[in-house]
Amino acid sequence: MAFQLDGIDRIILALLQEDATLPVATIAERAGLSPSPCWRRIRRLEEEGIIRRRVALLDAEKLRVGVTVFVSIRTSRHNTAWAEEFCRAVAAIPEVVEFHRMSGTVDYLLRVVVPDIAAYDAIYKRLIAIGELLDVSSSFSMERIKYTTALPTGYAG
Repeated sequence: MAFQLDGIDRIILALLQEDATLPVATIAERAGLSPSPCWRRIRRLEEEGIIRRRVALLDAEKLRVGVTVFVSIRTSRHNTAWAEEFCRAVAAIPEVVEFHRMSGTVDYLLRVVVPDIAAYDAIYKRLIAIGELLDVSSSFSMERIKYTTALPTGYAG
């Protein structure tokens, strides 16, 4: 049977997505629980893998990686061995913070963060050195309109 979330679980998840450092007592109070049942719910959400981990969100500008580049990659190679090696090589590049295999005309989409165009050029050269790419197209983000790490919880049963 699939894990079922109720309204209290959703409140807990929303609070943790906003600030994972909140004390259990604060979460419990806002969710209408006492601390012990609240802690048990949090543990259950972790055990079920709904809460995968708790992390700190860093400021890209202060770390000098405020330039975001979306990179579309097309390849003519579609065999398993090539794809595994390609994915391993791209995943090893720290500036690649998101990496998706796509449907449609683009095979892979990357989100890359760098300090400037010169730094991106070095990443571009690493990408094309991996081998046998048909097309690499880069788009620089001019302005971030919305950015969140919080997932919607309303679809979970």
